[in-house]
Amino acid sequence: MHLTDKQKKILTLLADGEFHSGTVLAEIVGISRAAVCNHINQLSETLDLSIAAVSGKGYRLEQSVELWAQEKIHAELNERSKTLISQLEIHDCIESTNRYLVEKTRHSAASGLVCFAEQQTAGKGRRGREWVSPFGSNIYVSIAWQFPQGGYAAIAGLSLAIGIAIIRALREQNIADVGLKWPNDIMSQGRKLGGILIEVSGEVTGGCSAVIGIGLNLCLPENKAQNITQAWTDITTITGQRPLRNALAGSLLNHLLPVIADFEERGLSAYLDEWRRYDCLKGQAALLFVGQKTIAGIVEGVNDDGLLLLKRADGTVQIFASGEVSFSGASA
Repeated sequence: MHLTDKQKKILTLLADGEFHSGTVLAEIVGISRAAVCNHINQLSETLDLSIAAVSGKGYRLEQSVELWAQEKIHAELNERSKTLISQLEIHDCIESTNRYLVEKTRHSAASGLVCFAEQQTAGKGRRGREWVSPFGSNIYVSIAWQFPQGGYAAIAGLSLAIGIAIIRALREQNIADVGLKWPNDIMSQGRKLGGILIEVSGEVTGGCSAVIGIGLNLCLPENKAQNITQAWTDITTITGQRPLRNALAGSLLNHLLPVIADFEERGLSAYLDEWRRYDCLKGQAALLFVGQKTIAGIVEGVNDDGLLLLKRADGTVQIFASGEVSFSGASA
């Protein structure tokens, strides 16, 4: 869905979470009060927004939002990030930022395609799960990049390096109580704050393209999170205040883009020590889900290839290249 100019203007006026009279909205937008009412009903239904209508007061978003603003994101970018972005798109509502860029890379060999969305109707998590993506609440962004050299092997462990870039950006914004859970979760106090989904296509030994998707909870309403089956948190809960969304988006790009651009040359080894400092699973009893199998053990960290080390009850340490880990007794 693409919002009309009038709908966008109404939503921008309501974004502060204060009451705005229908008369004033109609005057500013240049339409009738009845048209304002119709637009607000459409916004409420199509974007699943809670908009209160009170006689004598007007209309109010029950939760304020900071809408994406390309100029504000761009103002946060450093010079290198600006050179690494070939195109930056913002969508009001999209099925999935990853799916959109995967399709786009079939027709374009450009690197540095960046896609933000206010809302995803079919956000993608790992293993086919839905990524809950309400309008204006969080960060949903994907980046497409071409890796021309060593194929899949050249970007092995990329998700761990991406995790480091996200941690760096969060700490730059004074969000320090965060860690990493192998292979691609951002955590805080045992709860999931965000996730990484990388989709790769191309040759095993030749060039390949990757779409790196990131979902990060900024202010996730409880009523939108009822279908989430694992413990979750958001930045507002961690810090006690709602972060500036566009500023954080710019900071994320400043850290993500150089890591992605340099990964073929630098490799995972450049990030492993830092990743291990933020490993929130090491030393913990955990369950590893691989296909239909569930394997219990103590997490011993990751090896130099970024693979999981799991110590079994008999004292042996096994290495795993894939799987999903949960703290023992918790759902994955």
